[in-house]
Amino acid sequence: MRTGTIARGLGLAAALAALTTGLSMAPASAGEPAAPPAPARAAAPAAFTHPGVLVSRPQLDFVRSRVQAGAQPWKSAYDQMMGSKYASLARAAKPRAVVECGSYSNPNYGCTDEREDAIAAYTLSLAWYITQDSRYAQKAIEIMDAWSSVIRDHTNSNAPLQTGWAGSSWPRAAEIIKYTYNSWPNSGRFATMLRDVYLPKVINGSNSNGNWELSMTEAAIGIAVFLEDRTSYDKAVAKFRGRVPAYIYVSADGALPKTAPGSGLDTKDKIIKYWQGQSVFMDGLSQETCRDLTHTGYGLSAISHIAETSRIQGQDLYPEIAERLRHALGLHANYQVGNPVPGNLCGGSLKDSLGPVTEVGFNALHNRMGIAMTNTQTLTERQRPAGSNNLFVAWETLTHADNPN
Repeated sequence: MRTGTIARGLGLAAALAALTTGLSMAPASAGEPAAPPAPARAAAPAAFTHPGVLVSRPQLDFVRSRVQAGAQPWKSAYDQMMGSKYASLARAAKPRAVVECGSYSNPNYGCTDEREDAIAAYTLSLAWYITQDSRYAQKAIEIMDAWSSVIRDHTNSNAPLQTGWAGSSWPRAAEIIKYTYNSWPNSGRFATMLRDVYLPKVINGSNSNGNWELSMTEAAIGIAVFLEDRTSYDKAVAKFRGRVPAYIYVSADGALPKTAPGSGLDTKDKIIKYWQGQSVFMDGLSQETCRDLTHTGYGLSAISHIAETSRIQGQDLYPEIAERLRHALGLHANYQVGNPVPGNLCGGSLKDSLGPVTEVGFNALHNRMGIAMTNTQTLTERQRPAGSNNLFVAWETLTHADNPN
């Protein structure tokens, strides 16, 4: 089994990750006791790594080399991306001053346009790096400049989530363009947009369903990296550390799941209601499993993205959450690949699917840390090439499949 590079240069965290690699671990439904979380330093990096939101330069170089060699699955993933609407050089951005998003995007005044323009900017930035064709960088800049010159606010009930989704994609694009392309005159204005319009909406988190706070935290940590804002970075990591144990249950938690700080979930009945009425807790169960797998996938994806960004920045959070994440991916993958759902799990029925969200976590836990993840591997390989969920996930077979960096 290929272990890859484990938390390069991270001292104790790296050693603990290496120790995890040597353990024999069963698939995620086995229910063995959770290992104690590995400690990680609390401070933001003394010097931020750029590009460093979800993807790093070594990762991008690996992808480019694989695509140029025509190797699979990267070439088919690249072709999928380049054939999508998000890679179009004819795309016209649709910015607006106020994006208003109600529940389930009703009303939808700029919600879809904003999310998809942000994904397009990221897609085009990837296309730029892989092809070195400046037209893609210029189109990404055009889209980012259009929004940074116009947007002032997000409103209505889904404003925090909308801000989190779009705010997760923008910094990925901005990092690649700013640090690998030779000219972006309005990058400072884009930074101001992230600081003034996006960060205030996401930095304080949410006591709504866990995928909200996790997506908001993903946006916050990505924005903090681009802005080199150590205070916001640390605050985002603290939110992450409070939310992940409250989103994914492992048996070491005891009879009931943990609760996030400030949640107000102080009784058994409140906790069970928050966990969609599920009263039997098993390793890998998510707070939203019995809601549907799609929203669960949003949460698991954001967890993977945050941990991936932290690893690039030299503060590897994967060892802290590896046990929870591998159980969660494995539990849900087990049923998504067709195994029967037991009657004590959501009444014996699960809705929807996780979506294209397993590549980042699977690569980190299985390939880098050496954890056996049979069900997750089956689902991940079955879904390749993973596309976009049109919200905040895009092209992760291309960027993270078997990526050793």
